[in-house]
Amino acid sequence: MEYLPDEETLFEGVRKLPAGHWLRWRNGRAERDRWFVPRFAPDAGRSLKESAEAIEAALRESVAAHAIADVDVGCFLSAGVDSSLVAREAARIMEARTFTIGWGEGRFSELEAAATFARATGLPNEGRILDAEQFFASVPAVQYAMDEPLPNPSAVPLYHLCAMAAESVKVVLSGEGADELFGGYPYYQECLAFAPYMMVPAPARRALAAAARHLPEGTHGRRFLMRGAHPLPERYIRLEYNFPWAEALDLLAPELGARCAAAPTPWELAAPLFAEIEADEITAMQTADILTWMQQDILLKADKMSMASSLELRVPFLDREVFALASTLPASHRVGRRETKIALRAAAARTLPQATAAMPKQGFVTPLAQWLREDPWREQVHEVLNSERARRFFRTDRLNALLDEHQRGPRSHMKKIWSAYCFLIWHEQYFG
Repeated sequence: MEYLPDEETLFEGVRKLPAGHWLRWRNGRAERDRWFVPRFAPDAGRSLKESAEAIEAALRESVAAHAIADVDVGCFLSAGVDSSLVAREAARIMEARTFTIGWGEGRFSELEAAATFARATGLPNEGRILDAEQFFASVPAVQYAMDEPLPNPSAVPLYHLCAMAAESVKVVLSGEGADELFGGYPYYQECLAFAPYMMVPAPARRALAAAARHLPEGTHGRRFLMRGAHPLPERYIRLEYNFPWAEALDLLAPELGARCAAAPTPWELAAPLFAEIEADEITAMQTADILTWMQQDILLKADKMSMASSLELRVPFLDREVFALASTLPASHRVGRRETKIALRAAAARTLPQATAAMPKQGFVTPLAQWLREDPWREQVHEVLNSERARRFFRTDRLNALLDEHQRGPRSHMKKIWSAYCFLIWHEQYFG
């Protein structure tokens, strides 16, 4: 799943207080309850123009509130619409210094696009290139600062971005949360593609999925038919984001794999969450992302990486008033067959260059998949995946097979390889 999916940690006797909960210690007992549940209540009567105007006003107020500080405040800036909107609004009230990290491999780097936007809008921008040597050398520090193993590759450039910004400012504004609130992930569009197919009786869909499993991998439509056999709580993309459950179990050392096979499956873990969500599939996916992925992956790495540099990171999109507005947007103002974040992009088009407002979602892309095919980085990873520590937890022959197949291409196993690698590096930092 790329993150630890509940309040358990990997430290015995230590648990996390879930987001939106309070805890009180009284008379020798710990009491806990939930005080906030994100709920969407779409207003079908609102026009797209009204939605865009409301978003512009709400975000402007939020940025102004989050920019209040007794120290210098900067902004993270990528080539995307979210951080660009935050930086543009910040520039209305202060000299908003912006910071960007990129790669020597130009096709992965956002440096040029971010610098172009900064010049067009008069924003000071500082950019740096991160190379493979710096990337790999900082992985132990990243995993130590994370407290728990998190193999999201973007954590590494974020660690360096925070360190760079901390040289100049004490507080930064960032664009986290916009995708979950306003419908930015392309996989939300799957709901529109699956909608007609969900009208087919479930037994027929299961039969088609069984037949599709016998087709060669990569066959057009195979994945659609297999996933379409399941309702949303079982096909939710985050459930098997890095590994199919069966493959993950098979990768573990035999005794450990047998023990873990008795653990709840990802969809069993998610079932109670979806049971309390009463909404269309797009809204249900967004709500699930807010309650899991956003908290336990996106915000966790943003918080830990910024704190590693004593930098305070603020997220204007996650202001209460901004969420209150986002929760009323019709699903059609969030996601369409050809576009995501429809209303947010309409708001952005009012103040940003058109190229920025229409920039497709691409995430914090890294050249890691390419580097894992090159020495000395491949050899460095290979050594860790075949260490005595690795043999305690994994079937190293399976890890080697993934690495070999990844090197041969064209299939990428980057996320799977990096998951095991980051766990082993994390374990070394904490347990020696």
